[in-house]
Amino acid sequence: MFPLLSEQEVENEVEGSWNKNQIWLNETFDSSAREGEFKSLLFTLCYFHAVLTERKKFGSQGWNFPYPFNDSDLLISANVLHNHLDSEGGRSAVIPWDDLRFLFGEIMYGGHITDDKDRKVCSAYLNRFFNSEQLEADYPLCPGFGMPPALDYESYHRYVDENLPGESPAMYGLHSNAEIGCLTDASNSLLRALHLLEPSTVDTNDSPLLNPVEVSVAAAPNEEKIRQISEDILDKIPEEFPMADLYGKVSEESCVVPFTAVALQECERMNVLLQEVSTSLRDIEKGLKGDLPWNEEMDELGESLASDAVPQAWTAKAYPSLLPLGSWFSDLLQRHKALHHWVASEFALPPTMWLGGLFSPQSFLTAVIQTSGRKHDLPLDKLSIHCEVTKKMADEFLLTPREGANICGLYMEGGRWDFAAGCIVDPLLKDLHPPMPVICLKSVLSDKVDVRNSYSCPVYRTRQRGSTFVWEFPLKTNEPPEKWVIAGTALLLQV
Repeated sequence: MFPLLSEQEVENEVEGSWNKNQIWLNETFDSSAREGEFKSLLFTLCYFHAVLTERKKFGSQGWNFPYPFNDSDLLISANVLHNHLDSEGGRSAVIPWDDLRFLFGEIMYGGHITDDKDRKVCSAYLNRFFNSEQLEADYPLCPGFGMPPALDYESYHRYVDENLPGESPAMYGLHSNAEIGCLTDASNSLLRALHLLEPSTVDTNDSPLLNPVEVSVAAAPNEEKIRQISEDILDKIPEEFPMADLYGKVSEESCVVPFTAVALQECERMNVLLQEVSTSLRDIEKGLKGDLPWNEEMDELGESLASDAVPQAWTAKAYPSLLPLGSWFSDLLQRHKALHHWVASEFALPPTMWLGGLFSPQSFLTAVIQTSGRKHDLPLDKLSIHCEVTKKMADEFLLTPREGANICGLYMEGGRWDFAAGCIVDPLLKDLHPPMPVICLKSVLSDKVDVRNSYSCPVYRTRQRGSTFVWEFPLKTNEPPEKWVIAGTALLLQV
């Protein structure tokens, strides 16, 4: 077992900073039979460890889920590396790059990783850092920082101190926007926390809901604010869909049409949410009047309304969303309007479908595959979705496509779509979520899909990513796909 020796910490260094993760193995540093190669690989392993550990500071664009990478992972991996190189068969053999990448990526560090998209990130780092070119001097680990020549222990420390650039997203293969987004989210969290500390007197005009008529009251207690927000929502909440009438309009032949089934399911889910919202608000109004006894559910609902947060009882019946209450309700109205237009057109597919406006976008994407499979009599398990990114936005489409479906309302994070080149490129500074043009989806045989020069871009419902994963769309790229994997490039249905 190799004992760990941390490099001398800088005075007042923040715990978890980059330099703290540059950990070295001292006792056996010069003991390997393949000393030069061992030192180079160990240096790279330390860098790899630091990247994986510190990437979490970029939130969901860093990792979909937080992982407990620690010094033990580095220690055990260094042991494996040393034993592999010094084994009887390894002293004269070619470095087993595939074996090392598998051991580090699937067992040592990969043992922590539960999400397959995060596993791709780890694998992309391993492919970048652990290859035959890595043994060359000045091989770039990050912009402005290359591999040092074989040195002694203290010289490596000096090399890091003198040559390691200031910490930036580029050290992790991320764009500068990743740091801006991370800091913005942290600031918003702080502001929300401060908002909860405000006194209970508020200006009624502060309500972000529906631009309510100005009231000539300087301040009002939370009770009045809750009552006003409740009235605002109940005045604007749309009617439920008449499910009996809708099912009556659907003939036996069209009932089996996948898109029609999706529309009916969406209407049912919308009704459940509308019932929950209206019932809970009427109950809290009765509670404020004293017509109903005040209970814990009303208390939680009132606190959420007063703090511009979506009540938990509503989110349980709704869809993933990070929006505050005012924006969330406006979004709900837009979703209902889009769904109403769909069913009012006798369930005819619209020219462009707002994918993020659905309770279950996966069901719609599955319907694309099912419709094509039935039309061409193809097995569903042999079909995949093919994406053709157009050069137009949603308002430029007037007709429904003959095959497949057009989707709109997607945003890209960690990249942007170049309309002229027709591929993913680096994002513009401070443009965190550039909108995507309309994407035409078609179902094709899986063995006919051309995956060359394409990046399997994950689609998530919100910026939180993680469990909000929807699908993977193959998008064209002139860069190696690993670049976008490491950059955390993804499509979002809501920002």
